Amino acid sequence: MPLSPPPAASVVPAVPYVDHLRQESRLFWELISGTAGGERVPSCPDWDADDLLWHLGEVQWYWGLIAERGLTREDEVRGLASAREERPADRAGLLAHFERASERLQRMLRSLDPQTELWMWHTDHSAGYISRRQAHEALIHRIDAELTVGAERSPVDCRLAADGVDEALRVMRGYPPEYGLAASPLGPSITVAVVDGFHTWTVTPVHVTGVDPDGDTWDERRFAVADGPDEASVAEIAGTAGDLDCWLWNRPAHGEIARTGDEAALALVDEVLSSSVD
Repeated sequence: MPLSPPPAASVVPAVPYVDHLRQESRLFWELISGTAGGERVPSCPDWDADDLLWHLGEVQWYWGLIAERGLTREDEVRGLASAREERPADRAGLLAHFERASERLQRMLRSLDPQTELWMWHTDHSAGYISRRQAHEALIHRIDAELTVGAERSPVDCRLAADGVDEALRVMRGYPPEYGLAASPLGPSITVAVVDGFHTWTVTPVHVTGVDPDGDTWDERRFAVADGPDEASVAEIAGTAGDLDCWLWNRPAHGEIARTGDEAALALVDEVLSSSVD
């Protein structure tokens, strides 16, 4: 994928998200460009390889345009519909669309201070969080591309994957406590432990209900999350950061994930994870 070498960043975040975004996007492109386009994606059964290519290209186009235009309001973002490109009818067009979208996203995020305000559906409205979200998006879809072509799993950076576990638990599978929604525990807490990163989370499956500040109604099973272990936890799920990240995204783990303790509590965790995340 023809991307220029990244310039030196003036602010180095705890995890170099844009560097990971660049690396994972390049790996994705190398894998997906070698397909015929019609191969099924095992981890996203409704998609073929071209659908996966279009999806990640669309995601990176969308956030790259928000960053490029400096959009901060939802009404501005709604107006992007008129700027969307039609899906190319041929494979060359799909690959070219992805290359353009990915190059712009990386270039814009690298040029912005991580604290720059940008519109985001999450409560963190910053360029830094968009960089974080897009690094993880590219990582998971790189894994999808490997599964599609039957390639051996490339190494996953431990620090990025551990951060991905945290984001998956708190954001993708969690809920924003600051919204004042009701969260009723469905059962006892469990411990999630990264064995190669030496970090643990206490995770409690909860039923979240209420109306958020945007007027959206919540009636979902989610996680309440705290750092560190809790003596009250009745079970533990442990594995490498990369494997736990895949597990939380309903992607197959590369190695073994150990599950010990109360089976009913573990089953409640599985229920929260039963919904798909693309």
